[in-house]
Amino acid sequence: MEIKNKATRIELFSLRTPQMRAFHMSWFAFFLCFFAWFGIAPLMAVVREELALTKTQIGNTIIASVAITIIARLFIGWLCDRIGPRLSYTILLIVGSIPVMSIGLADSYTTFLLFRLGIGVIGASFVITQYHTSVMFAPNCVGTANATSAGWGNLGGGVTQMVMPLVFAAFVALGYVDAIAWRLSMVTAGAVCMITGVAYFFFTTDLPDGNFKELREKGEHVSADKSTGSFMLAVKDYRVWALFFIYAACFGIELTINNIAAIYYIDYFGLGLKTAGLVAGLFGLMNIFARTTGGFISDKFVERSGLRGRVRWLFIALFVEGIALLFFSQMRVLALAIPTMIVFSLFVQMSEGATYSVVPFINKKALGAVAGIVGAGGNMGAVAAGFLFRYEGLSYPQALLILGALVTAFSFFTFLVRFESAAEQEAEDELKAAQARRRVEHKERRPFPELIPGLQRLRPMDALRMYLGVALVVKGIYFITNMADLEGRLGNEFGQVQNLISWGVVFAHVVGGATLAMGFVTRTAAAANAAVLCGAMVLAITGSDGAGGLFGNVDFQFTAFVFFALVLQVWRGAGPFSLDFLMTGDNERKLTAT
Repeated sequence: MEIKNKATRIELFSLRTPQMRAFHMSWFAFFLCFFAWFGIAPLMAVVREELALTKTQIGNTIIASVAITIIARLFIGWLCDRIGPRLSYTILLIVGSIPVMSIGLADSYTTFLLFRLGIGVIGASFVITQYHTSVMFAPNCVGTANATSAGWGNLGGGVTQMVMPLVFAAFVALGYVDAIAWRLSMVTAGAVCMITGVAYFFFTTDLPDGNFKELREKGEHVSADKSTGSFMLAVKDYRVWALFFIYAACFGIELTINNIAAIYYIDYFGLGLKTAGLVAGLFGLMNIFARTTGGFISDKFVERSGLRGRVRWLFIALFVEGIALLFFSQMRVLALAIPTMIVFSLFVQMSEGATYSVVPFINKKALGAVAGIVGAGGNMGAVAAGFLFRYEGLSYPQALLILGALVTAFSFFTFLVRFESAAEQEAEDELKAAQARRRVEHKERRPFPELIPGLQRLRPMDALRMYLGVALVVKGIYFITNMADLEGRLGNEFGQVQNLISWGVVFAHVVGGATLAMGFVTRTAAAANAAVLCGAMVLAITGSDGAGGLFGNVDFQFTAFVFFALVLQVWRGAGPFSLDFLMTGDNERKLTAT
């Protein structure tokens, strides 16, 4: 049966509709699952020392953490079709939190391996997130919705690289030894997941009009016994398996990098635990906008070329990902490795967003099964990659080079994903219907006024915004490679909070700068960096000797200029060459003119 009342727009700052409650709860739950799933990765240097783990044993634990997820994702996709995403997520979060907390009991390689195997179950959360957003949003924005919810969820894999070392340090500061601190850190992550599972049950519904159980009783949804055969429908579709390998080449790579990035930067670039965690975290943090961008571009391609346009964009993103990984594998200088990793990360996550913008149109009668099989492909890719990194005779750069070549080859699997004319026509009709509903809804909604009328096409502001974005990213990378300089500027007045402030500065510059350059959430990114620059000016003033010293302080003068430029961006917002404009201004203008 056709799902009714799907949302035709994404209202990011709203919780009033069941669609947006499902959107926000699903990405947040996914975020916590990823946070807990990879929570041990940035602490592996400590665990490795305590449990005396070899490279092969570490590789085995990495494989274990993603291998079980293959089975879990297949099962959870089937479960979503039967009992709905609401109950599925509640069960997964509560059950999955148990091994996360229990890993603190590990006292040997064997027990640690078994607990990491159990933790991998929580990685099935991705399937539920994609299922829930797919049934809640209409074809005109489902690609963006899927990509955004998954992208923000994937942030957990990056944020945990930065936060877990801080949680670990906090327990150490409280007087716990390292062997206890890392265990308590994992207990904390698991407890939060369990609480979120309870919240998911009470704050979401399966579909826009209610839950599976009530709708089935009314005859408004497919009964559980009829959904049993949906899994075989997905299995028999060759396109599902093509997407299986495609997702292995993007999400599988992301899982692998999340697991090995911190150790990679420690062993090959000589970084400390906290700095390596910070750099590794940048890879996952690109999910703030990268996966969304992939889904958004896919939604734009479909307007011009139909479903074939979605597949075409998927090929482009995946092919460039492979090339970027080849370059990253050959980087030997930290200042070059970081920006190359960021570019590589962008296309990894855009490829993921592009993949799941195609998934909802493969087989609507088996949406959960399709999402589960394709999602399992991501974990299969991570398992296969894990064998490369556990092999003693193969260095990490060599393994990355091999993966880059494989990803490039797998990009051509997109040519196997084809749609019949009837499917293309059905998708086109659904898109037109969604756009028509969107126009009606827009006319009923009070438009947000322009802050500066008449300056919407002022292109020099775009040039300034992009320059600021790139410059801030470069500055952030400089601070990563010269953390002593940043800590010296802060002084010793902040004590233990100094690390948190330093990481906040780097995060604002690198991630905020990247989003600013692309014009995504422009005002927020500019405001965050303006706050950092304001603090920098205060430090410059307090460190100056009177007015003469201040006027002679070139650092202060440049900082003040950048601060002023960022304030202009907060005031003006993004111009016509930005994702913000494409996602809001351009669309609203089209609707108004219609």
